[in-house]
Amino acid sequence: MYRYKLTIEYNGAAFYGWQIQDTGLTIQGQIEAALAKFTKQTPRVNGSGRTDSGVHALGQVAHFDLNMEWDVQKVREALNYHLKPDPISILSVEAVDNDFDARFDAKERHYIYRIINRRSPLALDRGLAWHVQKPLNIKNMQEAAKYLVGHHDFTTFRSVHCQAKSPIKTVNQVIVTGDGEDIQIEVSARSFMHNQVRSFVGSLKSVGEGRWQPIDMKHALEARDRHQCGEVAPAMGLYFVQIDY
Repeated sequence: MYRYKLTIEYNGAAFYGWQIQDTGLTIQGQIEAALAKFTKQTPRVNGSGRTDSGVHALGQVAHFDLNMEWDVQKVREALNYHLKPDPISILSVEAVDNDFDARFDAKERHYIYRIINRRSPLALDRGLAWHVQKPLNIKNMQEAAKYLVGHHDFTTFRSVHCQAKSPIKTVNQVIVTGDGEDIQIEVSARSFMHNQVRSFVGSLKSVGEGRWQPIDMKHALEARDRHQCGEVAPAMGLYFVQIDY
């Protein structure tokens, strides 16, 4: 068997997330269908991580196996051709060793969450960022974000539907930056729980709006109680940016 690594960009608005399911179109399902059209095989495309319905990706990674060797550029071009008109783009295809695993070999995953902070409604960024009208205090959000970095029990920021074995994770960075009305929150860790990043962002918004003080983030974390979490930010602003191997 020959193993190939994909780097994938997609707009998640039209999909029910990454993983194949019965409820509708998924990114994994569309890529597998495209592969079958030109390889006449039905390989499983294994992603580096699941993204929820509506979440976007700039650099999702996946791997799959074929029973014959293919030119990687032909695979990329054929996949992009058969994925039309879906908003999915195969950025690169690489031949890799058979022991490469897109999920288990990942050392760190990077997400960015986009907020547009202004009164006027969104036009160009509609569906691509969270529109927050109330002015946000970036400095307070930056201070609160520091409490989320490190090795902690993140039960407060864990979805009730999360299937992770443990709520204990190590978050390597949570960085809040602002450029005019554009606010970005960068979060990096080896692995995440279901809705963890969106829970972080919703709580940071509470700080930015003045409903929480920065120290309240520490109190929420230490409570280990889902009811102490702020609102969960909508999926539309979340981007799976990069995986380090």
